[in-house]
Amino acid sequence: MKTIKLLSAFALVATLCTSCYTEVVIEDDIVVVDAPVITLNDVLNDYEIWYVDINRSSGNTAIPFLQKAFTISFRNGNIFANNNLSGIGSNGGGFGIDVGYYDTFNFELDAFHDLDGSYSFDVRQLSVNEIELFHPNTGATYILEGYQRSTFDYDLVFYENIHYFLQEFEAWEKTYTSDEGTINPFDNENFLQFLPAGQSGNFRSSEDVNGTAIDNIFWDYDGIYDVDDIPGNLYQKTLTLDYNFPDNEFFELIVIDDETIELFQVSTGTTYEFKGRGYIQFRTSEENKDKNVPKYRKKTEDIKKDIQALKTKKLQKLTAL
Repeated sequence: MKTIKLLSAFALVATLCTSCYTEVVIEDDIVVVDAPVITLNDVLNDYEIWYVDINRSSGNTAIPFLQKAFTISFRNGNIFANNNLSGIGSNGGGFGIDVGYYDTFNFELDAFHDLDGSYSFDVRQLSVNEIELFHPNTGATYILEGYQRSTFDYDLVFYENIHYFLQEFEAWEKTYTSDEGTINPFDNENFLQFLPAGQSGNFRSSEDVNGTAIDNIFWDYDGIYDVDDIPGNLYQKTLTLDYNFPDNEFFELIVIDDETIELFQVSTGTTYEFKGRGYIQFRTSEENKDKNVPKYRKKTEDIKKDIQALKTKKLQKLTAL
C-alpha cells in the first residue's frame, strides 16, 4: 500500500513539472526591401557630358542634331550641345549651347530640337557610362559615352576632330612668317579656306594682300587637304595641302588657341601662323541654305575614303593631260 502511494506521488510531481514547461516560439517579421528603381532620367543625369562617338554610330540616315554634335548634355529637361570645337570646354561652362528640351518615359527618350524637330529614341544602357540611342523610324544608332566636366578631356576631343576645327572659320589669314627657313612659294599665300570634300577638292588658298575682306578674296589655288596623326603624340598633327597640280605642301600643325594655328613647313624650316576669320557657329537647320549650315560629322574611315576618292580623281586628270 505504501509503495502504491509513493509511486502515485512521483507521478503527480512529474505531471506538475511537465505542465509548468511551455515552449514559446517568436517568429520575426520578414521585411522585403524593393530594389531602387533606376529611371532613364537618373541615367542621363549621372554624367554631365555625353560624348557622341560618331565612329560607333550606324544606320543609313543621320539624326541631324546628333550628327553635328561632339557632346550632348541633359540638364533639368533641357538639351545642351557642343557643335563647335572652337571654344569647347568654355562655351556654356563646358556644356555648350542650349539646343532644345527632352522628356523621358520608361527607357524612351523624346528629344525636341529647336531647329531640327522631334525625335524619339529607345535607350539601352551598355555599361556604367555608355548608352545606346536607337531611332526606330530610321534604324539609326548612336553610342554616347558619359563623363563629368572636371575629368572630360576636351583637348583630346579637339585634336581627334581637328579636321572639323579647320572648317569652323570662313577663312584663315596669315599673320606671321618666321625669319628662319628657306624662301618658298607658300610665303606668298596669305589666306586658306578649308571645306568639306567637294567636286574639285576641300581647300582653297589665295595670294591676296592681308586685310582683304573675306567676300572679296580671289582664290588662286585649290586642292585636297588631309590631317594625320603623329605617332606617340595625341596633341599634334600633320597637315598636307595637295594642290590640284603636281605639287603639295607638308606641315606640322599645332593649335595655339581657339582661333590661331601654327604651321611648320618641314621642307623649308619655316613657321607660319594663321588666324581664323568669320567664325561659324553650327546650329542652323538643314533647310536653311546659308553659311551656317551644319557640317555633319563623319566616321574617320569615311573621311579618309572621301579624301582618297578626291586624290584618285586628281590623278586621273593629271594622267589624262
